[in-house]
Amino acid sequence: MLNKPKHSLFKNGKYALEGLSDILKNETSFKWQLLLLFGGLVVAWMLPVAFVYSAVLSLSLFIPLLAEIINSAIERVVDLVTQDYHILAKNAKDAGAAIVLVSLVWTLLIWVATLCVAFGIVD
Repeated sequence: MLNKPKHSLFKNGKYALEGLSDILKNETSFKWQLLLLFGGLVVAWMLPVAFVYSAVLSLSLFIPLLAEIINSAIERVVDLVTQDYHILAKNAKDAGAAIVLVSLVWTLLIWVATLCVAFGIVD
């Protein structure tokens, strides 16, 4: 059994930044998620609501961003394994896309629920 090389926190952080940089350069969907994040942050903090509501709205915007990173990782692994059509490759990529879709719906529900409470529409 081979020993895994030991990595320092600095090297692990460097690898994470390289992954983030690669996704930013090569994934259009990730760029859209960043646009959603920054636009949503502006809206969340401009709304006339209490700090806690703006914080919840802001934090929820990171959910689709994380989902997009997971989806990108799945796509890269599938592409590494095969470039040919295979139903399991399609299923894996579809599952990754579903993660993003569910994250967007979940974030929308968080926004609706939070704003309904913040503006007194529901208790």
